[in-house]
Amino acid sequence: MLYPRINKARTVMDLAGLWEFKLGDANPPGDTCGRLTGGERIAVPASYNDQKEDPAYKNHYGWAWYERDIAVPAFFKGQRLFLRFDAVTHKARIYLNGRLAMEHKGGFLPFELEVTELAEPGETLRLTVAADNRISRSTLPVGNEDGTAFFGSDNPGVPSVEAAKRWRKPANLPNFDFFNYAGINRPVRLYTTPVSCIRDLTLTPSIVGTDGILTYEAQTEGEGDVHVEILDMEGDRVAEAEGASGRITIPAARLWWPWPGTPYLYTARFTFGEDIYEETFGIRTVKVEGTRFLINGKPFYFKGFGKHEDSPFRGRGLDLCLDVKDVNLIHWLNANSFRTSHYPYAEEMYQLCDREGIVIIDEVPAVGIGAGERCNPYETFSIREHHEQVLRDMIRRDKNHPCVVMWSMGNEPDTEHFPESAYEYWHSLYEYTHTLDPQNRPVTFVCCQNNYERDLVTRTMDVVCINRYYGWYNLSGDLDAACYALNMELDFWEKTGKPVMITEYGADAVAGIHQCVPEMFSEEYQAEYYSRQNREFDQRPFFIGEQVWNFADFAAFQGCMRVDGNKKGLFTRERRPKLAAHYFRKRWEKIPNFDYKAGGNEDDK
Repeated sequence: MLYPRINKARTVMDLAGLWEFKLGDANPPGDTCGRLTGGERIAVPASYNDQKEDPAYKNHYGWAWYERDIAVPAFFKGQRLFLRFDAVTHKARIYLNGRLAMEHKGGFLPFELEVTELAEPGETLRLTVAADNRISRSTLPVGNEDGTAFFGSDNPGVPSVEAAKRWRKPANLPNFDFFNYAGINRPVRLYTTPVSCIRDLTLTPSIVGTDGILTYEAQTEGEGDVHVEILDMEGDRVAEAEGASGRITIPAARLWWPWPGTPYLYTARFTFGEDIYEETFGIRTVKVEGTRFLINGKPFYFKGFGKHEDSPFRGRGLDLCLDVKDVNLIHWLNANSFRTSHYPYAEEMYQLCDREGIVIIDEVPAVGIGAGERCNPYETFSIREHHEQVLRDMIRRDKNHPCVVMWSMGNEPDTEHFPESAYEYWHSLYEYTHTLDPQNRPVTFVCCQNNYERDLVTRTMDVVCINRYYGWYNLSGDLDAACYALNMELDFWEKTGKPVMITEYGADAVAGIHQCVPEMFSEEYQAEYYSRQNREFDQRPFFIGEQVWNFADFAAFQGCMRVDGNKKGLFTRERRPKLAAHYFRKRWEKIPNFDYKAGGNEDDK
C-alpha cells in the first residue's frame, strides 16, 4: 500500500485536528448512524485515554465514536478520491454521511477505501468512525478472557478475590505488558490520484559485482504505459526502463549501510499516464549464513533495544517530534537497531530510519498467544486467519524499506506447554511468511522465558531470538546465579548451529534510586545487570546481537509489579538518561557494526 504523497499529479488533505468524540458501549454499532450529539472535542491523531482526567477515558472498554465534516475542495473534481486511515485500534467501522462504508480489524496497519462516488467535490462529507478497543482470544494482541491481567494482582482460589472477580466490570485484560492505548492513533487523510493510477510498487534490490540490480513491479489501474527513472541523492538520473515490471542495472551503485556508515538512498520515479509516484529505496542485501547475519555480505552485530510508541498525553499517537528525538538518542547511544515491539510502527518512523541508517526488526502484534492460559491456544483461539492477514498487510506496507532486515511473526507465545501444536502453528506460519516477501528476508519470532528444551519452534527460525530475564524475574537479584543459568542456556542454543540474539533482557530501574551496593530497582543494579550478562554474550561467537528491554520507560496496566509503568528503560519516559544509558553508550562505541566476532564461525576458519 503506497504512502500518500503530494506531487504534481496527486494531492493529500490531512484530517488532523479536533474531532467530535463520545464514548460508547460494548454493543456493536449498526449499518447506519445519526449525527454524533453530546460529544466533546478530542485531538486526532492520538490515543483518547489520557486526553481527559477521567477514569472513563483511561479505562474505557468497548466502542468509541469520532466525527468530523470534510469540506471536499472543488478542484478535486476529475480525480479519484481515497480515504486512508493509518491505524485505528483495534476494530473500526467507517460511516460516510451516516451509512456504513467499510469495516476493518487490526489496530496497527493502514486501510483505505475509495470515496470517489461518495465525496462530491465542492460539497461537505460527514465522516464518522466507530473504534472498538476490546481485546480477546481472537484479537492481536491477545486479551485474556478469564478475568486476570498478565501482570495483575489477583490471587486465584482466595474466596473474597474470586467473588470480587465475578462482580468486576468488564475491562481490558491483556496477555501483554503495555497499556492498551486506543482510538485513531495515526493520521487520517483524503488523497487524490488521476483516474488511471499507480496502486502499488514492489522494489527488490540485489548486487552483482559493483552494480546494483533493481527488480521492480508496478500495479496499475486504468490505461497507460509505465516509465521508470532511477535518481541518485543529488536528483540526477542514473538509469531508466519501460514497462510495468522488469530489471534495472545501476552502474557502480552506492550501497545502503547502517549508521555510522552511509545509508544511501535512490529514488524510483514511476510515471503512468498522468500519474507520478516516487519511492525511495536502498541497494542492500540481507542473508543468514551459518551463525552469521549478513548485510551486504558482511557479518552484522545488532546493538539496540525493543521500543514502544508511547508518550505522555498522546499515548500511542503519532508524534513526529518524539520520533526525531528518539532517532537522535539512538545515534547518541551508538546503537544501530531496534525491534518494533510489539506491533508495526507508524510509517514515518521507517522513513526516518531509512534515511538515518537504523536497522529494524519488523514485528506484528501477535503478542501473548497462550500466555497464562490453561487451554491449548492453537486449537481453541480463532486467530490464524487474522494472523496471516496482519503479516500480509505489514509486509505489503513495509517491503520496500531498506531499514527492515527481518520479519518477526510475534512475541512470547506459549511454545512450552503444547509443543507439537505450537510447532504446527508457528513453523507453517514461518513458511507462509517467507512466501510473502519478494526480498526473502530472514523470518523469526521471539521466544519467551520457558523450558527451552521442550520448545520445538524457536530452533527452526532463521535467527533464534530470545527474551531472557535471569537476574530479574528469574533468580531475582542474584547475578552470579543468573550468569550461570544464562550460560547453561547458551550452551544449548550453540548446538542448533543458528545465529542467536537476545531481543529482551533488562531490569527495572526507578530513576533517582542510587545505591553503593547495587540492588534491584536501583540505577546501579540495572547497569551491573547489563555489564555482567554482556560479558557472557561477548564470549559466544554465534551470538549476533543484544537488544535491551527497553529503550525508554513506558505506560503499562496498573499492578503490584509496576510502579507508574514499566521502568526498564535506558531513558525515562521523558527521555532523561539513566546510568545504564551511559554504560551502553561507551560499550557500543567500541563494538563495530560488522566483523565484531570475525573468526569465530566455522565459515571463517
